[in-house]
Amino acid sequence: MGKASPGPTPGFLVWRLANKWRVAVDRAVAPLGLTHAQYALVASLYGMQRTGERPSQRRLADHTGLEALYVSKLARALEASGLIERTRDPRDPRAVQLSLTEQGEAVTRQAIEAVQELLQRLLEPLGGLDAARTRAFTDELTTLLDVPLAPSVPNNEKTQETAP
Repeated sequence: MGKASPGPTPGFLVWRLANKWRVAVDRAVAPLGLTHAQYALVASLYGMQRTGERPSQRRLADHTGLEALYVSKLARALEASGLIERTRDPRDPRAVQLSLTEQGEAVTRQAIEAVQELLQRLLEPLGGLDAARTRAFTDELTTLLDVPLAPSVPNNEKTQETAP
C-alpha cells in the first residue's frame, strides 16, 4: 500500500484541466451555434478536407477519439443545422461520408479563429501558443495519449490468485 499523495494526482489534474478546457471552448463557440464536441468534429473535418480527404463517420470517430455512435449523433445534428452533408460511401454502402457545406466551412473558420484566440489566452502562463513550454507540454500530453488502454480484466478466481 502506497503513501497518500500530498496533493492532487495527475489524473485528477488532467480531468480538471479537460473540464476547464471543454467549458472554455463551449463558451467560445456557443455564439456560432456549436458545442465543444461539435467544434471538435467540424474542425477535424475541416482539416481533413483541406488535405483532400472525405472521411467516413468511423474515420472521423477514430481521428477525434469520440465514440462512433456519438459522432453519428453529432453529424445528424450538424446536418440538420446545414453545416455538414452526410452521403453514402460509393465504395462501402454501409459507410457514411461527411463533408462541410459552404455554410459549415464559414462557421468552422470562425470557430477555429475563436478557439485559437482562446488557446493563446489559456496557454499564456506557458508563454503562449508558440512557446517552447507549450510545445513540451503538448509532447507530454501526446506521450500520455499514445499509451493504449489495457483491456479490462474480469474479476475472477484466476486474477484473484495472482493478485498481491
